Amino acid sequence: MMNSSPLTDTRAQIGSTERPPRRAARKSVVPFICLWLLLIGAGVAGTVWYTGQQREQVSAQLQQQTAAQIAAMQQDYRVRLDKLESDYAAQMAQLSSKVDALNELLTFTQDNASDKTDNSNKLYTQISELKKQLDQLKKELDVLK
Repeated sequence: MMNSSPLTDTRAQIGSTERPPRRAARKSVVPFICLWLLLIGAGVAGTVWYTGQQREQVSAQLQQQTAAQIAAMQQDYRVRLDKLESDYAAQMAQLSSKVDALNELLTFTQDNASDKTDNSNKLYTQISELKKQLDQLKKELDVLK
């Protein structure tokens, strides 16, 4: 036994050709577990990255839709406001013409006011006087014929 090792001594004592259990099998479990942990970590990291990308994409789409809706609402608001302004201007023009006509009538009645007519019914009185004069002129024309 010159070159004997404890391993060969053990084999000789047992008398069999079986191999002793390997320690290499235990060593290969650690890299296997590390590989699985690495794959799981990569899966989680990929999921987080993909979720972030999807969130950004959905956020951008919502922002575009919101901007489009706001632009449409602003356009509708401007159209309505322009219509209201034009309607208001037309109503103001009508009211202004009515006020002018009323002012002309009041001015006419004030200019034609006399001691004979009362202030409350001047226009009616003037119209009745004109009718009387017109009837008188008609009679005179009939006489001339």
